[in-house]
Amino acid sequence: MTRRTALKTLALGAAAVGGGAAGYGFAIGRHELSITRATLGVPGLPAALAGLRIGLLTDIHRSIWVSHEDVSRAVSALMTERPDLIVLGGDYVSWGGQDRSYVGPSAEALAPLVAPQGVYGVLGNHDDDHAVPSALGRIGVQVLRDARTRLTIRGEALDLIGIRFWTKRGADIAAAARDAAPASILLAHDPRRLVEAAALGIPLVLSGHTHGGQVVLPLVGAIAAQKFPIVAGIGRQNQTTIFVSRGIGTVYVPMRINCPPEVAILTLQASA
Repeated sequence: MTRRTALKTLALGAAAVGGGAAGYGFAIGRHELSITRATLGVPGLPAALAGLRIGLLTDIHRSIWVSHEDVSRAVSALMTERPDLIVLGGDYVSWGGQDRSYVGPSAEALAPLVAPQGVYGVLGNHDDDHAVPSALGRIGVQVLRDARTRLTIRGEALDLIGIRFWTKRGADIAAAARDAAPASILLAHDPRRLVEAAALGIPLVLSGHTHGGQVVLPLVGAIAAQKFPIVAGIGRQNQTTIFVSRGIGTVYVPMRINCPPEVAILTLQASA
């Protein structure tokens, strides 16, 4: 069963079994923004980088169902937290290859984002390779497309390695990560890239894509996201830590049930 089919099936089931839950998920659940503050243990993190705060926004999905106000609310919440660094995890629109009318509005809503160490983004499976990066570039977001950039923070090197959703081969990810500093973060829209990151010894991965399941039913859980190693929150494989955000928008069905949209504030700490 594909993710799209699963979400549609869940939505139909929710409507049939509990119209109230579906109605709540449409009218309220998808707008009930939450702020997640988490501390991530990063193996080998230099002492100077301990306490670094990263703001993560992902899966904006600006569309007829995700309004300017929805995105602006998330941006305002993030800016109130004053993170040191901001990361955007992809899927700025829905159906970017078919309807580009929301590319500009998505970037416009994100334009107030600023941070002392910059704002960086990667591309998701709904983003094209031209219009979206161009629009983000105009508002000062550096889009990493199978590329690495080095930041110097408090005298220590921190490398951001950004890959596109469609970059999946270990060799291609290794090429982007070549000569990376020991303190490195893989920005990957798809949390399944945890496998490759762990194999390469990259200590931290930041992802989205799952929407946290978007529709999470009691006893059943997040059926549409069962194929992912981590559906939401913190996970670990070998010496690699991952954080997966539930994201902001919705896709396929305009509702969220037991899975509110999320702004994530992540504080880095060293771990064994």
